[in-house]
Amino acid sequence: MELRVVVTGLGVISPLGTGLKKNWERLLKGESGISRITRFDPSSLPCQVAGEVDDFDPLEYMDAKSVKRMDLFIQYGLAASLMAAGNAELELTELDPHRMGVYIASTWGGLSVFEKNLEILKEQGCKKVSPVFIPSGMPSMASAQVSIRLNAKGPVSSSSDGCAASSISIGDAFRVIQRGEADVVLAGGADYVTIPVTLAGLSNANALSRRNDQPSRASRPFDRDRDGFVMSEGAAILVLEELNHAIKRKARIYAEITGCGRSADAFHIMAPHVEAEGAVSCMKNALKDAGISPPDVDYINAHGTSTKANDRIETMAIKKVFGEDAYTLSISSNKSMIGHLMGAGGAIEALFSCLSIYHSMIPPTINYENPDPECDLDYVPNEAREKKISYAISNSFGFGGVNVCLVFKAFEG
Repeated sequence: MELRVVVTGLGVISPLGTGLKKNWERLLKGESGISRITRFDPSSLPCQVAGEVDDFDPLEYMDAKSVKRMDLFIQYGLAASLMAAGNAELELTELDPHRMGVYIASTWGGLSVFEKNLEILKEQGCKKVSPVFIPSGMPSMASAQVSIRLNAKGPVSSSSDGCAASSISIGDAFRVIQRGEADVVLAGGADYVTIPVTLAGLSNANALSRRNDQPSRASRPFDRDRDGFVMSEGAAILVLEELNHAIKRKARIYAEITGCGRSADAFHIMAPHVEAEGAVSCMKNALKDAGISPPDVDYINAHGTSTKANDRIETMAIKKVFGEDAYTLSISSNKSMIGHLMGAGGAIEALFSCLSIYHSMIPPTINYENPDPECDLDYVPNEAREKKISYAISNSFGFGGVNVCLVFKAFEG
């Protein structure tokens, strides 16, 4: 018999700020966390805007020596994990460490550390390269550091499957608990890739917005005038827990996770399938896994990147899966306010989906000003909406055609 899995803790760092309360309040207000890049001079780049985190102090979560040995994405992942564990009120000394796992994804890992040490090697020679730069930047090291800090000796893993990576980590953690291999798993993602080389590469691929004179309006999913996505940074972690384990310790339950669907476009390294085949099968697989039908879904937290192709194809997919019910669905894109957190993107959208269910509130899609005839569904434009949600799904579609859809439901005791 498959076990039931619930979400009992949440931790988040994003361009909206550090901490759950600040993120949720700003999200519901429709505030943008996108600004002109400040960490370096972006004037030579086509895209000069990003979602930077400006209020994070790593010393609140780790000592100075640890900070020096971790790329920023690991710091984000560790801090968000500690927040999530605290939010779940986990008493670590009372948990079986061999029944506790960590699944934290990262698209590129410590790319900034690699970039820095390559420069050192070129300019100063071999002996000046840091002896710890490899473990300070490996994609798997966010999971490893959290495992060490929390004494989690159960399953530990890290996905790097593009923009769908953290949704895959959550889905894999869901299965681990469902099969009875763990009682508690911290799952999500962390990334810090808002650096010149990634911005240059994605700009040259015409993937990023060039609305440099209006940063807060640059990310505009489903709007007719969208011109690309905005790269961001941060982390989001969910505490997934076996239901009886959560009930026994009287945990707060935000939502229940009931399904995960996956698929591949098998089409192109960057573009979505022109007929939305992968996205359609992914959502259908998720609904089947959850044991529900399209009319049961009240809300879709869309991948909604603000690129011409993605938003059009995702809209097409929703119509193909939900038929006429597509027009009664509430759909919104958190990326309109936080940009694209890359390897953490799916996790933060899953986190906000759980909060939407728990609080009966749907965050808006901001900057939706000019309707696109090919994107004609209800995207909850510009203002949050109160709505009771029984089921919500969260879509993640990554480069290479990797698709994941997670299903969450309101918890019923």
